[in-house]
Amino acid sequence: MKLLKSILGAIAAGSIAFSGPALAQGKSTVGIAMPTKASARWIDDGNNIVKVLKERGYNTDLQYAEDDIPNQLSQIENMVAKGVKVLVIAAIDGSTLSDVLKQAKAGGITVIAYDRLIRDTPNVDYYATFDNLQVGVLQAQSIVDALKLKEGKGPFNIELFGGSPDDNNAYFFYNGSMSVLQPYIDSGKLVVASKQAGMDKVSTLRWDGATAQARMDNLLSAFYTNKRVDAVLSPYDGLSIGILSSLRGVGYGSGNMPMPIVSGQDAEIPSIKSMLRGEQYSTIFKDTRDLARVTADMVDAALSGKTVAVNDTTTYNNGVKVVPSYLLKPVVVDKTNWEKVLIDSGYYKKAQIN
Repeated sequence: MKLLKSILGAIAAGSIAFSGPALAQGKSTVGIAMPTKASARWIDDGNNIVKVLKERGYNTDLQYAEDDIPNQLSQIENMVAKGVKVLVIAAIDGSTLSDVLKQAKAGGITVIAYDRLIRDTPNVDYYATFDNLQVGVLQAQSIVDALKLKEGKGPFNIELFGGSPDDNNAYFFYNGSMSVLQPYIDSGKLVVASKQAGMDKVSTLRWDGATAQARMDNLLSAFYTNKRVDAVLSPYDGLSIGILSSLRGVGYGSGNMPMPIVSGQDAEIPSIKSMLRGEQYSTIFKDTRDLARVTADMVDAALSGKTVAVNDTTTYNNGVKVVPSYLLKPVVVDKTNWEKVLIDSGYYKKAQIN
């Protein structure tokens, strides 16, 4: 009887000790597959997700693949083999994970696509991202406003850059931008001197800044020896920095050659500094702290059997299914509001920019 009481007492104590959600969830591991550390934003994403999930009692396995597709595939396979309960994946190539996600599904693992849609598989459960079409709209609107196109100014010369063709988001960014810019191109207020348009011609593999710089070099030498480029649509800060380097190389930003209006995305520190020097014109801020929180909410709900919150069930068709999504709002940042948006919110410290 004494032994039975001891066992029952231990069970009761255990039920009290482990009934809290954080400790119960602490038994679960979340695998987090990020594309690369080459971009500061992905480092921030990884750190933010780990921070939020650990605060909620989860174990995490964070891996970076350095933009190597077989490496990311191997990392995810290892996570599946280790028995993670949820996979959070920012895919390098959104169409190469079908087989490993089939294994994940068979193992009862919930799959959340993080900021990049995973394509051509039924085995992705949710998508957490920003409103990627709106990102492109905001990039283009910043160019339109800076050139005062709505006031009838023009014509101006513009060149177009797209993101990586294996990243589904790149098409949303480009399409969003062109929904704003195309009417001005059609009316002749914007002129693409190279005539290079469409993602098949303007994409930049792996979002590589050096590739963008080389293409801008070629555009300038082929089409702008006797005319000025007034604007460049750039979908990402890393590309913008390369484009600006090319422009500086032929004299823009000095003397009587002001920099063209150059857009960007991710509010990376080098681009904020560039804006303050009067080079890059704008960027798009996507608060990865909010995206980490939304993703953690999805993890919580999925593992506790609750309804996973989404706010879009129509936009993101991955080629096999429409993936239930949660979309966050992006914010355009320029010299007029960078401090309020980035410093006052605590995203950066002012010393990081100065």
